[in-house]
Amino acid sequence: MMKLQWLVKPLCLTLTKGSTIVTSRLYSSSPTSTTIKNVTRSNFEPVLSDLRSLINDAVFVSIDLEMTGVTSAPWRESFEFDRSDIRYLKVKDSAEKFAVVQFGVCPFRWDSSKGSFIAHPHNFYIFPRQESSEFLCQTTSIDFLAKYQFDFNICIQEGISYLSRAQEEEALRHLHSLQDDDDDEFAEPRTGDKDKPLTRIADILFSERIKGRVQEWLNRLLQNGSYHSSSKEILNESDKQFQTVFFKMRPALQLNEFTRHQLRLIQSVTEKHFKELVYIRMKSGRISAQHYLIYTETDSDRNLLKKEVKEDSHKVAELNIEGDIGFRHIIDILCSEKKLIVGHNCFLDIAHIHSKFLGPLPSTVEEYVSSIHKCFPYIIDTKILLNANDAIRQKMKNNSTSLSKAFALLCTEISPNIEEVGLVFNPDVKVEVQVDDMRSSNWNCGAKHEAGYDAFMTGSVFAQACSYLGFDFELNSPSGNLKLNEKLKNYINLLYLSWINGEIINLTTCQQIAESSLNPNQKLPCPEIVFENIIIIWGLSSKVKARDIQEWISKTFGPLSVTSVYQLDETAVFVQFSKEEFVSGFLELKKTLAWDKGPISVLHPLSRLFESGGMVRTGNYEMYKEMCGSIISKVKFADQADFVAIK
Repeated sequence: MMKLQWLVKPLCLTLTKGSTIVTSRLYSSSPTSTTIKNVTRSNFEPVLSDLRSLINDAVFVSIDLEMTGVTSAPWRESFEFDRSDIRYLKVKDSAEKFAVVQFGVCPFRWDSSKGSFIAHPHNFYIFPRQESSEFLCQTTSIDFLAKYQFDFNICIQEGISYLSRAQEEEALRHLHSLQDDDDDEFAEPRTGDKDKPLTRIADILFSERIKGRVQEWLNRLLQNGSYHSSSKEILNESDKQFQTVFFKMRPALQLNEFTRHQLRLIQSVTEKHFKELVYIRMKSGRISAQHYLIYTETDSDRNLLKKEVKEDSHKVAELNIEGDIGFRHIIDILCSEKKLIVGHNCFLDIAHIHSKFLGPLPSTVEEYVSSIHKCFPYIIDTKILLNANDAIRQKMKNNSTSLSKAFALLCTEISPNIEEVGLVFNPDVKVEVQVDDMRSSNWNCGAKHEAGYDAFMTGSVFAQACSYLGFDFELNSPSGNLKLNEKLKNYINLLYLSWINGEIINLTTCQQIAESSLNPNQKLPCPEIVFENIIIIWGLSSKVKARDIQEWISKTFGPLSVTSVYQLDETAVFVQFSKEEFVSGFLELKKTLAWDKGPISVLHPLSRLFESGGMVRTGNYEMYKEMCGSIISKVKFADQADFVAIK
């Protein structure tokens, strides 16, 4: 098994501006070819408007995601001993810990006049920008992205931010809870500051200067005992630190270039000596703020000002939250349009969509399936389609069902990798590409493992697969009814929990089925697993191998006592016994041999397993589930068990 390294750092700390390691993708500038639509913060708004229309007109929309990692520890990889609930917990952990850095969206609409699909591939760079955001980077995944020229600088600097629905609701709830409180707009000195005597000479001198400066401004403002809003002397105030402005039709001093400490002193001076002035702090951005001393003539005017400022502040805050939604607008469009969503081996992709754009992933797979099905009632996995249908498998001559291989075999007119595969054939469905006003029927300007291009490949493969299932697009317009087609109904809402083991989950019913139920001719090696007969042994020496453990146990309980031993990581293994009675027998022996150093115990076949004293420990399958459900991910399983105090 290849050893993977896990780097627990935010991407923005590991990949800095100006990196010479990673280069931007290069695209053909030829007028006869189109390039993929790359979308960042700078062009997101106009693209959003156009994409809304494209999705509305689409027969289906294919997607693909690129992430910063897949597994947060070696023991969190997918194993054949994983039960379905365990598989979900591992996917949940991955979706919660790693970031999505690229999101491919490709609407496919049918052009009946030309008898072809028109694909509109979009490649979105996205990046989480909330102050509390953090995520992991798996070094092998980052290296993989770099190998395919992923532009990390664009992602970090220009990636589109986003809020999930849950984050938006929480932000609005927090904002509304402050409506009846005195907010930061009317920042008062801290309790006791107004009456606390100043001790530093610099503070005393500064406060006196401020008092005199503000009094001078008020005197000029209130000439002859009345307020003169047209005074040229007031409007032409030239002092950079004290700029005269009008704030909501009231004269005000805008305070510039003061430190936080100085502003606090100004607040104290204002409260002590100028009852007609209101100190207001107004945010002008996410971080910066403007500070004002505003003149009010009466108490009612003062209260009215506070009300107006608070209302404006909340409107601005709501607009900021709306702006933070960012890329999630795309997900909202896909949800509202109820289009057929097409992915390739996309269970993890869909989990990321839920975690990043809908809300926290539920604790159980049943709750997760129910939540996803409400938002996306029609999802299809092209990998299931390619594996489970005899007609397609025959066309592909049982070649690999990886996305790039399927694209090369089924989409020969637009695939740049025809020479990499053996037998190819003419596609039955034409696919053209349109980016902005450029349209082409011979397009190969993308690069695999770029989300937008992979989404395009996924949709193209799906279009050909539909044809091999017997759907005639030219005779029957697919618009609006493809997701309800009889020939597709057996594949809609089926996603792989494990494509290696052929485990599939139905998003409509939440039932788990075997791939063989879709295609009896597809025989997969599925060894019988009895989870009650499984124990986990951890804390082993790295020199102890799975075959050693099987040999020692077999010498004790008989050659047929152990069904299999599976290496979980270098210090832990699964052991499946053939009978439950062997489990209890093994655990009893473990108690005896771990501490008994008598001559009989030393010569016992299992003594070598426990020769490290009490460090070697055991647990059942439910303990393993608890490990996988933990938010902690230690690299070694033994360390994980120790950290969460499983004994």
